[in-house]
Amino acid sequence: MSETLVDRYDALLIDLDGTVYRGKEVVPGAADEIAKARAKGLGIRYVTNNASRSPQAVADHLVELGFETTIDEVSTSAQAGAAMLADRLPKRSTVLVLGTKALEAEVFKRGLIPTDTAEGAVAVLQGLSMDLGWRELAEAAVAIRAGALWVACNVDATLPTERGLLPGNGSFVAALKTATGAEPLVAGKPATPLLQQAAKELGAHRPLVIGDRLDTDILGAVNAGMDSLLVLTGVSTDEEAQALPEEHRPTYVGADLSVLHRLP
Repeated sequence: MSETLVDRYDALLIDLDGTVYRGKEVVPGAADEIAKARAKGLGIRYVTNNASRSPQAVADHLVELGFETTIDEVSTSAQAGAAMLADRLPKRSTVLVLGTKALEAEVFKRGLIPTDTAEGAVAVLQGLSMDLGWRELAEAAVAIRAGALWVACNVDATLPTERGLLPGNGSFVAALKTATGAEPLVAGKPATPLLQQAAKELGAHRPLVIGDRLDTDILGAVNAGMDSLLVLTGVSTDEEAQALPEEHRPTYVGADLSVLHRLP
């Protein structure tokens, strides 16, 4: 039997928004293609920059859309961001959280104290929230200007949805950069902690990173020294990929996840 692309790897590190679903709509065929890879014995990990939902909520959403998965197969930038702070701060440090209750919960799990005001905050953790407004950004600006450690869960400028591209966490990070002149540490892709931890937990030696964005998923794979597959179901295009310097291009480009089970 001829070798297909998926036969070259022992694990798939798969992005979510724009790769397997767009908002509440599944990318056609995605669940079946991932199920085929699982049947071949590959480790599966959904690695998402979206920090707005808990790992359990992400897993539940995937199951609703027809994917066979559990919470153990979900890695989020919220988890990675909270872990970055826990590695740098004493226990019970106060962290100003820009994000959802799910992000607050990750901070609390790491032994840190979430707050919504600048007073007493020694760090700021920023993730996507659909309800984020000026007042929250203002509190973060005060804390950052006072010297608080700033960690962004991710810097995706846009979020792929069934309605098209909407503002992502990176757009709000950019607002704080402008307001403070500071630069955050980044937990999610294209930084490497999220991908490296997912591969380590799977015990993967030959992981393939799959995503729809060149500036996060693919660049994250490049930074982590991992092979990558760009799927054309979300943000980036093949033309944009080919315009990059060779060392920054994806290893493979495919219309969708069906390319996994074809000859490379």
